[in-house]
Amino acid sequence: MQRACIYARVSTPEQCLENQLYDLREMASRRGYNIISTFSDVGSGTKARRPGLDALLADAHRRKFDIVLVAAFDRVARSVKHFLAVVDELHDLGIEFVSARENIDTSGPMGRMFIVMVSSIAELERSLIVERIRAGMRRRRLEGYRLGRAPLSVDHQALVRDRLSGMSLTAVGKKYGVSRASVVRFTREAVKRESAQAAEFQPTAALEPAECVA
Repeated sequence: MQRACIYARVSTPEQCLENQLYDLREMASRRGYNIISTFSDVGSGTKARRPGLDALLADAHRRKFDIVLVAAFDRVARSVKHFLAVVDELHDLGIEFVSARENIDTSGPMGRMFIVMVSSIAELERSLIVERIRAGMRRRRLEGYRLGRAPLSVDHQALVRDRLSGMSLTAVGKKYGVSRASVVRFTREAVKRESAQAAEFQPTAALEPAECVA
């Protein structure tokens, strides 16, 4: 039975890795592969650092598996150049690369050609999407719309009172639907404002009358 490893990646923590992992485990079972290990990363495809992918390549050099299973080409690398470098590194180690979505593996004679074509198309599609998003943002800005997340609608005074009364960061955050960092920030800002106002209205000491000298 051939030894396989799985690599999965999602762009944000809100996305679910398990969707990719389930499909890849099903593929491995159908093909009779023995899954040795699973690697994963969370982060944008453009980020250079991939601890999961780095660990996979390190184990590849130790010959711990014979096949790498991924959900799609764009889950692996940040560019066509990087992707082909990863595939070439695996190929030099005698390790097959299999992508579920494109239904391509490097064990066949046409695998390399399809990998170059499909990965180039995927990179072009990603670039077009980014450009469309940027164009849309420019248009919205010119039309006078606010970009970015809307300000949080929070009763800041009540939040600060709860926090200063001894309620925990987690409890306050859950009550008002904000992060622990926001609770700290709102509380710190409120304390600073109160301190500044107190200093502003603090009466100055009365001056002693000057002593008359004959």
